[in-house]
Amino acid sequence: MTDSEAFPEFEVIPAVDVEGGEVVQLVGGERDTGKRYGEPVEAARKWVEAGASTLHLVDLDGAFEGERGNAGAIEAIVESVDVPVQLGGGIRTAEEAIGLLEAGVDRVILGTAAVENPEIVREISEVHPGSVVVSLDAKEGEVVVDGWTEGTGLEPADAAGRYEDLGAGAILFTNVDVEGRLEGVRTDPVAELADAVGIPVIASGGVATVEDVRALRKAGAAAVVVGSALYEGRFTLAEAAAVLE
Repeated sequence: MTDSEAFPEFEVIPAVDVEGGEVVQLVGGERDTGKRYGEPVEAARKWVEAGASTLHLVDLDGAFEGERGNAGAIEAIVESVDVPVQLGGGIRTAEEAIGLLEAGVDRVILGTAAVENPEIVREISEVHPGSVVVSLDAKEGEVVVDGWTEGTGLEPADAAGRYEDLGAGAILFTNVDVEGRLEGVRTDPVAELADAVGIPVIASGGVATVEDVRALRKAGAAAVVVGSALYEGRFTLAEAAAVLE
């Protein structure tokens, strides 16, 4: 997979975040703040039937605990859908990432692991080019890790360039300040990232309307991950596609 193959056209990607075996959407990245939306495979199939071209899967227990706790549910999703999936949450080693890619995951999302050991990006990319998405989650302009609980002192744009050089196929940028709140997006950080790198930037956090989706595309995002707005029926994938045409 090359960068251009990842997102040849702008995509709206539904999020299937899994905690304790159920789909959950957190507010501001805080545990126990989310609303539950049922069984993961059922949710994944629903979004594919609604027209999703890619699914965004996150093992939230893995993100918080550092060890994947919903492997069975994730595996069931991968086996049950016929669209590309990108997976994050608790992936800490190159061996684990490569194993997931060889088991059917199309892109692995690395956050904490990439910050703690940047060379992991190169190691995986040499085996599966374009398959690593580095997750840069930011609170108040600072990259945070360990389930959004620990600051790193890194600025997203600077970090993104570093990972591009190491072979990352895309950057996933989540603005934790607005994540899950359904209060709208902030486009300036996305535009800054998109200007800083030549690989796709996937935006996430705060999307409440199709106008938010349009604004992120205008800011330079190659795709946007949407969770709460879709689950709460603020708009449909079809409505987003119609606005973007």
